[in-house]
Amino acid sequence: MPKQTNIFAHLPVSLDEESFTDLLHVPGLRIERIVSQGHASPPDFWYDQGWDEWVLVLQGEATLEFDDPPKQVVLRVGDYYWLPAGLRHRVASTDTNGPTIWLAVHRGENDPPHDDFTNKN
Repeated sequence: MPKQTNIFAHLPVSLDEESFTDLLHVPGLRIERIVSQGHASPPDFWYDQGWDEWVLVLQGEATLEFDDPPKQVVLRVGDYYWLPAGLRHRVASTDTNGPTIWLAVHRGENDPPHDDFTNKN
């Protein structure tokens, strides 16, 4: 039975670690809410995913960093970015003054584990 809820409901109280919540998970497609606050990928860590990902910042701010060619992109409320499979990237920073809420759409994945490679600054 379809279920209605709100993406801003049940936000984590403590953000010692990033929060990952699956909103929809069907074969080949996963939509999740990510909540960060001051989290970033460890230095010299790069995501190199075997699936496509589209991210949208709903609240807060984040900076993504790319390996080749090197560049950084700041995402603010309403900004989205397409991360095709194999694009080496990392989260350089997220807002320290409040939660950054992301909507992430993963396409073509085979149930990968959540990446627990982020640390709080």
